[in-house]
Amino acid sequence: MKNYEILFIVKPTLSEEDLKKVVANFENILTSNGATIKENKEMGQRELAYEIKDFKSGYYHLFEVETNDDKAVKEFDRLARISNDIIRHLITKLEK
Repeated sequence: MKNYEILFIVKPTLSEEDLKKVVANFENILTSNGATIKENKEMGQRELAYEIKDFKSGYYHLFEVETNDDKAVKEFDRLARISNDIIRHLITKLEK
């Protein structure tokens, strides 16, 4: 099993309801592609170190994912890159 940590920043202009929809959508992308989410942590709104796409803050969210292959993580990466709601994401492979 491979373990990944996925941190993504959602744009701050979304409502609470829309934010939950974005997180649920990306959670569904991971689980439907065979990954298991071990931890789903909402880190709240934080200031960014520098402006990203004209935003000075964003909602941080963290997934810890376990999967047999990297299909789910690659699909998350692909869709996060084209999403208008995610302003930045980082995928880290955890060594155990």
